[in-house]
Amino acid sequence: MNEDFLYYVWQYKLFSSTSLSTSDGQKIHIKKAGTHNKNEGPDFLNAHIEIDNQLWVGNVEMHLKSSDWYLHKHEEDVNYDAVILHVVWDYDADIFMKNNKALPTLELKNVVENNILLNYKSLVYQKQNWIPCENQIDLVDGFLIDNWLERLYFERLEQKSIFIKELLNVSNYDFEAVLFQLLAKNFGLKINGDAFLQLAKSIDFSVVRKVRFDENLLTALFFGQAGFLEDEIEDSYHQELKKEYEYLKHKHQLKPISKNTFQFFRMRPQNFPTIRIAQLAALFFTHQNLFSRLMSISKKEDFYEVFNFGIQEFWQTHYTFEKSSKKTSKKLTKTFIDLILINTILPLKFVYLNNRNEFLNDDFLKLIKQIKPEKNSVISKFSDLKIGVKNAMDSQALLTLKNNYCTKKRCLQCAIGNTLLRK
Repeated sequence: MNEDFLYYVWQYKLFSSTSLSTSDGQKIHIKKAGTHNKNEGPDFLNAHIEIDNQLWVGNVEMHLKSSDWYLHKHEEDVNYDAVILHVVWDYDADIFMKNNKALPTLELKNVVENNILLNYKSLVYQKQNWIPCENQIDLVDGFLIDNWLERLYFERLEQKSIFIKELLNVSNYDFEAVLFQLLAKNFGLKINGDAFLQLAKSIDFSVVRKVRFDENLLTALFFGQAGFLEDEIEDSYHQELKKEYEYLKHKHQLKPISKNTFQFFRMRPQNFPTIRIAQLAALFFTHQNLFSRLMSISKKEDFYEVFNFGIQEFWQTHYTFEKSSKKTSKKLTKTFIDLILINTILPLKFVYLNNRNEFLNDDFLKLIKQIKPEKNSVISKFSDLKIGVKNAMDSQALLTLKNNYCTKKRCLQCAIGNTLLRK
């Protein structure tokens, strides 16, 4: 049992309210339960409650035991002077206000509907299951699950917005610069994401703007800042980039990061950081107005077209500077582009539109629903539980469901848990 359960029961009045009374026998009639306060102070504010036919307007404080009032030293806190009712699970002590007047107390344990309590315990105290409701989730209506997943997708966008807004604040709301940083992080994938973000942050985007019309200069800038041009390699392409970078380094007072920041171990060659850096340079050379282009289009096929570009000829026969390989185009796969859309383009567009006080249109949801769902252990497990994962919106929402609700056992705040609690 925890206080969250009490908040839930009180907010939705999941108890017999026909003959409520305080611990000392005064009749209670709840007109308004009040607004749940998630900040410091009493748990519910501006409640309207009749006690022995007299209407009181004030706050409600909740505890598992009435003695917790003294344990938390509320009698010394002026924020609790306007409490009109103390709601507890177990009444184990009389409570008095500063004026020595008894604080009206309602004990819930004998008035809460038994099925609510049993359902709550079967969810929250289930220790063996992967998610608390895995043995019951198939009882929940599919329409309710679909609506909840859509809400969770937007909750995930809000979470991602926090990081994006931090980058925007640092860059003085330069959306182009932030797009560059987010794309770099995405090109690094999970293993090298932080290293690629560090690389992008090491370059003032004004320098990128100045050199992006010259593919060699732009490529030299990226590889130089990544530390891959520090070695002496007997290759004309490497030596050419090294010369270009030395010029840029001196002109713009650049400080490269260490190439040891990037991981190659146990990676597929197409995901080598050298290949991803070459692709990133090619992208920003190919599209001089990349941000405005990405914000203006809404069809999946148009995004695929934007990311359909070629890289320099050297990288078609190399995965690293040191060793040649069989010639391949090394174009971005649609699966990789989908990840960019899911993790970079759509979250950034969400923040961009909000910043302009524009509402999301239907095209936004249509796009995320056109993208195939991600493949990972969490999504596979939900599929095993017969939860339909039709598209990327579903997979993103399910990741939020698992991480923000199931793992933390926030069943009371979950639409699925809510339904199972009341069945």
